[in-house]
Amino acid sequence: MKYLSKRTVREAGQGYFFMSPALFVLLLFIIGPIFYVIFMSFHKVQLLGTTSYDFVAFENFARILDDTRAQIALWNTFKYVVIVVPCQTILALILAATLNAGMKGQTFFRIVYFLPTLTSSAVLTLIFMWMYNKNGLINNVLDAIGLPTYNFLGDPNIALNAIMIMNIWSTAPFFMVIYLAALQDIPDSLYEAAELDGANTIQKFLKITVPQLRPVTSFVAIMGLIGTFQLFDQSYIFSGGSGGPDNSTLTVVLLVYQYAFKNLGTMGYAAALVLMLAIVILVATLIQRKFSKEESLY
Repeated sequence: MKYLSKRTVREAGQGYFFMSPALFVLLLFIIGPIFYVIFMSFHKVQLLGTTSYDFVAFENFARILDDTRAQIALWNTFKYVVIVVPCQTILALILAATLNAGMKGQTFFRIVYFLPTLTSSAVLTLIFMWMYNKNGLINNVLDAIGLPTYNFLGDPNIALNAIMIMNIWSTAPFFMVIYLAALQDIPDSLYEAAELDGANTIQKFLKITVPQLRPVTSFVAIMGLIGTFQLFDQSYIFSGGSGGPDNSTLTVVLLVYQYAFKNLGTMGYAAALVLMLAIVILVATLIQRKFSKEESLY
């Protein structure tokens, strides 16, 4: 058996001592709450008044299968993810490629494009609510050019799409900056060789730029998946916390908020919904990573 020297033990102790504040914060605010949520998901929890934990095994998870609002929230969230993630990724790539092409005033446009990312999500939502209003900017423009107006905030068929448009516009600039940084690493010799072979701009983009950015695209897609699955604030502000109209903007995180903080005795069920959402995000991320690895083999 190999014994550690006193110096090695002392150095290790010093290292853990300096790491202890970070480890304490990690344990208290990340690892601890994760295990607490798992614990609550198997209990009927009463936190207000007399605190109680009644073990119910998998009853909270079985309730999800019979909860119509949970199924609607899951479908809304799934539809939101499937549409927003590809759109914001493609838009970010196109914006980055355009700004990297050496156009005049590209520094100015980089600043302008990035401004939505610097704005508070709540402020952006309020601005878009004003634009989507019956007498707002968009309907006034539509009416001025003779097109029909829409009740963006009150029509169940349009409300979620309105949030999608807002989020695509506001999140694409963040990923655009990531793509811009990655574009700087693509060797110019690849484009020069393609030009000698007679490739045009679109062919160079599809045959060189897109394949070279595949690892970055994988990262952007994963970050987009995680972010879109956690949609809450925009849906909450748009609907006043109800998820309306007619549950059309109800998401899983908003439903968790309603069960956790508006309905007494349903904290355990809310924890089960959170755990289910975490598993869905984990599975979606693993699937996306698997596809990206398979693509990198070709």
